Amino acid sequence: MFVIACILIPGFELRAALRERPHLQLEPAALAPLPGSDQVVGPVTAAAVAAGVRPGMRLGEALAMCPPLVLVEQDPAAAAQAWEEIVRRLEDEGFAVEPAEPGRLYFETRLVERLYGGLERALKRALAAIGSSWDARAGAADRRFAALAAASVARAEQALVVSDEKTRSFLAPLPLTLLPIEQDRREELEGLGVRTLGELARLPGSAVAERLGPVGRNAWSLSRGGARGRVHARRPPAEIVERIEFPEAVGNELTLRRSLGALVDRALGRPERASRAVRKVAVAARLVGGGSWRRTVTLREPTGDRARLRTVLASRLTELPAPAVALALELVELAEWVGQQLELVRPEGATRRSQLSEGLRQARASAGAGAVCTILEVAPWSRIPEQRALLVPRD
Repeated sequence: MFVIACILIPGFELRAALRERPHLQLEPAALAPLPGSDQVVGPVTAAAVAAGVRPGMRLGEALAMCPPLVLVEQDPAAAAQAWEEIVRRLEDEGFAVEPAEPGRLYFETRLVERLYGGLERALKRALAAIGSSWDARAGAADRRFAALAAASVARAEQALVVSDEKTRSFLAPLPLTLLPIEQDRREELEGLGVRTLGELARLPGSAVAERLGPVGRNAWSLSRGGARGRVHARRPPAEIVERIEFPEAVGNELTLRRSLGALVDRALGRPERASRAVRKVAVAARLVGGGSWRRTVTLREPTGDRARLRTVLASRLTELPAPAVALALELVELAEWVGQQLELVRPEGATRRSQLSEGLRQARASAGAGAVCTILEVAPWSRIPEQRALLVPRD
């Protein structure tokens, strides 16, 4: 039996944005919404919570609730860099991690338990590798969702371990906010008198599926601990980054396109690429007046063609919210192969299998290892379609 550990850093984007302004951590502050997005605040500091501000609150309501609230501009590039530093520190300590999103990752503990002399020591070593400034917390259980719930309950710099036989009783009093469901679905459940995971778990799964559909069925399964699944450790990043600094802020699209083309040429010319095709690439910019912008693109088919990469990335430059003072290009993930060997006659079905395999790799690169699932039959005789099978992550 394997144990899954979850490392959680609440409000990671806000903490990353405040690294250069640490004095705001003790003041009422919230992460400002991006231009053009829903005008709701993101993660907030403890002082803002004490003043009545909550994440997801409308911007006007938050400012009315707490007039001295400081809105911190989002810095996606700094957050991505800080998260990459954390992940690499853990990998340097021997942890094979699966990053789920910035501020949350998973790893299996079986090997590191032998390395560090037990589960609790391994978890403490992971928290120490991250650093005390992030207020990270760790949870461990036999199931992924239970590990996430344990990390959510644990205090900063502490680890909480939940055994499999106590998973149901541990999850029972926890709120529905832990479930990956939309707010309107959560409010629908609360309107029916269901406010905790235990109350949801006691309902018939068929009734929940009939009311909320597949999302409700998945939420019901998670409230009972969720399915067992393995952690898929990430592949080492390509570490090919090219940057260009402008003498003054640039907002002209033609200048930005030419600069991006130069970055593409320099990145593809790096010897460590070894002629491998590019599967995933990111373009980032440092904006005038502070803040940053970042977009990641997963290519439909890996390529090393300069013209195609320029065309794909140039369209993203139109999304820049402000003039840029610096532009960067990162080759996030490279394909395993250098070129494609053509065959005179391919075996029957080989083309389709190759396309399917490439599609699976693309989905994992774009949305994470857990994005690819397989159907597991559990009750094929059931009259309720939602009860016949479950989706579990594909190994």
